[in-house]
Amino acid sequence: MPYDESVAKTYIDALYQELYLKKDFYTTLKTIYTGGGTPSLLPDECFKQLFICLKDNFSFSSDIEITVEANPGTINESKINTVLSLGVNRLSIGIQSFNNDELKTLGRIHSSEDASRSIEIIKKEGINNFSVDLMYGVPGQAIESWHNSISTAVELSPTHISTYELTLEENTPLYKLLKSNKPVPQHKREISYTSPPLMGGDKGEGENEYKKSPPPYPSPIDGDGNIINGKFPTLAKGGKGEFANKIKLPDEELIIEMYNHAIDYFASCGYEHYEISNFALPGFRCVHNLNYWDRGEYIGVGAGAHSFINGIRSKNTEDINRYIQDLNSGIIPEIESIKLTPTDTLKEIIFLKLRKTEGININTLSDITVSRNQSCHSALDAESSFFTSLDSCFRRNDINILQASRELVDEGYLEIERGYLRLTRKGIVISNTIIVKLFERLGID
Repeated sequence: MPYDESVAKTYIDALYQELYLKKDFYTTLKTIYTGGGTPSLLPDECFKQLFICLKDNFSFSSDIEITVEANPGTINESKINTVLSLGVNRLSIGIQSFNNDELKTLGRIHSSEDASRSIEIIKKEGINNFSVDLMYGVPGQAIESWHNSISTAVELSPTHISTYELTLEENTPLYKLLKSNKPVPQHKREISYTSPPLMGGDKGEGENEYKKSPPPYPSPIDGDGNIINGKFPTLAKGGKGEFANKIKLPDEELIIEMYNHAIDYFASCGYEHYEISNFALPGFRCVHNLNYWDRGEYIGVGAGAHSFINGIRSKNTEDINRYIQDLNSGIIPEIESIKLTPTDTLKEIIFLKLRKTEGININTLSDITVSRNQSCHSALDAESSFFTSLDSCFRRNDINILQASRELVDEGYLEIERGYLRLTRKGIVISNTIIVKLFERLGID
């Protein structure tokens, strides 16, 4: 829906109410992430009231990480000064590309020049801890353009870089254009969004056009870091999708080349590849997203936001009108709540830990065996960042995770190093396929 300031203010009032209703879920916040849509569109007064509400209902840890997502087309000195005054210490900038044709294809409201200018403003105003998002696999994108985008990004000295393959969403303008074989129009530079700002989740800039995912297959984790519906969907194990014979998208080999070049180039510039899609200078990994991958708990606030508390994954309605109405009646607007089974939990542990390049601690998981015929009791502790003890879970003598991974290790997709089972370079480019194979060998597919 188009941005409407009056709706935005009503929505923010509802957001305050949800924060109040959830204030007892957790007393001290370690990270705050304001994202989903384009929160930098909000009037300064709304931002100020939002942080007053947060401070009224929660305590902040002394080293709290506070991130705000921003579109380069909405950044100005006044906005930066406002967020700085509120304690924001990290920005995530949805640049996507430094090629203007690619930006138009993606329907972005900014140009390459706007992107560079926004970074200059950020640095001038004293924010040096910022991340940039880059997109590959864009229709018409050449390897030379990708090389230029990542080298230009590095020249701007971000502390963190995220790279995502374009995954088209059904019923979006770009999806329909590509499916119909019509040429992509030169989009007007209009400000619009389809989802409101969220607390507790990173849905990314430009969500109306695409979804971010690791290469080269779509991920069973959504932009908030949540397993979709608490389950793992059937994943494609090959092919290029229904557009393969209809339009000229970058082929799979080119997409993998782009991804591999990014890994090598960022490493040569001092960035650590710490998660499938994420790179950071030493000491600047995103604490908020690390909490997702370590299965830490989090409170999601806003329309469409997800939460993970006490082993339960929940989701708010995406309907802004219903969201506002429910909260005006004092009701938390959840439309989904799933208590994870032990098998779901084990899948999450394996999937999320393998997203991190350090992998899975074998000393913790080596005792896990999975019984196909008998249920088990979980010893997971939701209060810890990962778990306190898994020794008593899945203790049957069917199949062990090390046994299950042996063939994938022999084939060069997984490796064991310094007590961790992790994806190799060969395995990381088809990570979801390898994880599905591991599930199959464990009998939990």
